[in-house]
Amino acid sequence: MKIATAQIMRKIDRYCIDILGIPGIILMENAALKVMRNIPANNKKFVIVCSSGNNGGDGFVVARHLLNRGNYVEVFFLGSDENMSADALVNLNIIRNMGVKIIEVNNNEELEILRESVIQCEITIDAIFGTGLSREVKGIYSLAITIMNENSKYILSIDVPSGFECNSGKVMGNCIRSNKTVTFELYKKGFVSYDAESITGEIVIEKIGIPKAVVDKFHEDEYIMDIDFIKGLIKKRNKYSHKGDYGRTLILAGSPGFTGAAYISTQAAVRSGAGLVTLGCDSSIQNILSGKLVEAMTASTNDEERLDSLIAKSDSIAIGPGLGNNKCTLNLLKKVLLNSKCPVVIDSDGLNVLEGNLEMLKNKKCQIVLTPHMGEMARISGFSIDEINKNKIDIAKKFAKKHNVVLLLKGFNTIITDGKTVQINPTGSSAMASGGMGDCLTGIIASFISQGYDIMTAACIGAYIHGYSGDKLSKEMFCVNANHIIEVLPSIIKEIQDLE
Repeated sequence: MKIATAQIMRKIDRYCIDILGIPGIILMENAALKVMRNIPANNKKFVIVCSSGNNGGDGFVVARHLLNRGNYVEVFFLGSDENMSADALVNLNIIRNMGVKIIEVNNNEELEILRESVIQCEITIDAIFGTGLSREVKGIYSLAITIMNENSKYILSIDVPSGFECNSGKVMGNCIRSNKTVTFELYKKGFVSYDAESITGEIVIEKIGIPKAVVDKFHEDEYIMDIDFIKGLIKKRNKYSHKGDYGRTLILAGSPGFTGAAYISTQAAVRSGAGLVTLGCDSSIQNILSGKLVEAMTASTNDEERLDSLIAKSDSIAIGPGLGNNKCTLNLLKKVLLNSKCPVVIDSDGLNVLEGNLEMLKNKKCQIVLTPHMGEMARISGFSIDEINKNKIDIAKKFAKKHNVVLLLKGFNTIITDGKTVQINPTGSSAMASGGMGDCLTGIIASFISQGYDIMTAACIGAYIHGYSGDKLSKEMFCVNANHIIEVLPSIIKEIQDLE
């Protein structure tokens, strides 16, 4: 599923109208018809709040179709005919001629009429501002939005909630809080921002007749992953294959007091399909872990010769979970980056020791996946958590490009990017908010790399199935722990692979 900014949508619209000759009023009609598909037939009483732009024009067309359906409709108009787009004015005049009740809102008395009407109606339709909003919402617009938020039984927004900045997800002074947003053609970039769902409600994407070639011409390789995309990435296993075909995974993890991180990351690699998995850990905890990891091997990181051999023979290496933020971890990471020729997944304390040491990434001989959460990303990037939350995609993309890595930035709507393409993972929930989840994800990604997937693909598959597993389990469980995920991994991967 493709993502777009306001600027991209503007270019797409202008190309369709100016170059292809598709009249804007046709696109407006198509948009309104798709909004109608999302309005239940059993609702009979509507208030539509419109302004003078094209978003308001969509609202006027919806009013016409609702009236034709036999519904009661009141339109509240914020603005004036003089400032109206030509297409919107045509549709306003049509509903005037049809006798739709239209109230122009210019003062407190008319705002009070709006309040009473919103209280009485079943659905309030928000058609005030669209994707082009770039200024703070003030005055009568802000007052109308507050009335709608405080008094509506249900709000449906056309394209974006009014007051929602399309690119960043920022609230521009005041903003509609929607139950459903019907957006057109492409998922909007601001929808992936932190807490955007509390503003947009359910998001439905509808096609309005824009040719695929036009979308492809202006789209910038930013996507939301879905299950069909992931299914297409997961390869069928050859019936004649053996464990050697699915790679050797080396997990460097754990320290006294943090054996769980080592166990979880190693077992996740085993359960997600790696051919041979070895845990490299300090000799002081090796006996503890070798007794638990019956399907993986263990080796001591204190044995330099053995460690060098494992690094040389591995198809992927994961480093960091539970190692400790100390000089030993830093030296181990240096060794791996200087000597490994296979891809390396760096997580947890592997990331912590990168703080102030990013020059290590310049001297690497291998491909790298970094998997920070927001706090770790703040430490290694120099941005504050607040700054990252406000601009996740662009910060992640620039960091990945600068350091030539695949960056998986964990959190709500996890960002995965190689600096060129961006994939956003919509799976996962707060039911998974517990220790060990990141360690589990690290093991899954390393496992898929060992199985022959490129690092970007492995990160995408890993993030999606990790979150998807949690989503399925959370339907029957109050909280989901890493061991729960590990237990269901083989069946979840098979389920996705076998989807019709």
